[in-house]
Amino acid sequence: MNQSKKVYLVGTGPGDPELLTVKALRLIQNADVVIYDRLVSEGILEQIPAGVSKIYVGKKTGSHTLPQDEINQLLLNLADTKRSIVRLKGGDPFIFGRGSEEALLLAQNGINFEIVPGITAASACTTYAGIPLTHRGLSQGVQIVTGHSQADQPLELDWASLADENKTTVIYMGFANRELISNKLIEAGLDKNTPAAAIQNGTTARQKSILTTLGNLAEDTSMLQAPVIFVIGKVVSLADQLNWFEVENALEGDFTNNEQSLHG
Repeated sequence: MNQSKKVYLVGTGPGDPELLTVKALRLIQNADVVIYDRLVSEGILEQIPAGVSKIYVGKKTGSHTLPQDEINQLLLNLADTKRSIVRLKGGDPFIFGRGSEEALLLAQNGINFEIVPGITAASACTTYAGIPLTHRGLSQGVQIVTGHSQADQPLELDWASLADENKTTVIYMGFANRELISNKLIEAGLDKNTPAAAIQNGTTARQKSILTTLGNLAEDTSMLQAPVIFVIGKVVSLADQLNWFEVENALEGDFTNNEQSLHG
């Protein structure tokens, strides 16, 4: 493997720049070129020194700045320049970030790479919404799944396995399929009154969380916009007491707290 080439696949966490790891910040501040995704926040981009080349390759449903194969080729082309290349990804590169696909590409082409984990939304956004992923007597485990399929294919998940009242389920990229997700989980046996939450723009000053139930999830969250994660499970019932972040910001007047009361 050619050690003169190095690409860093760096997780930036969910948005709050203070949640960057020390290593991620060091690499950003010493990069020659930074390639970044749509979900990398402005606060994190502000950490990139003046004069460093920045390339935006963000993707969202129905609109890709660059298709993945062109992003792959871009990484290979940049590696040929023998510069320090930092590829920023929202959250963690290995959790729905396609970081492993890009790492495999680099490995197969003999390019030296390093992967820097980041705090994933399942952990950070729930924490900032006052929802513990596990809690004695309420949740014995966590399930993290995607609510979006490739190329608009039908969403096929193991609904029976997900409909576990003793676990917390966190769903990424499921906003467009929220009604389907709710219906499938109820059909699989999960009580429609199971506490549920939606968190939009988690860990940022624009964070909004809505507390509801599984049966009312689709209707009660219709006014939100991606990025949103859904949390389903008994632990959501603790958010009324533990939502420190939105309460703190509401008191400071940073934004209106859009939290709803749990009902069902």
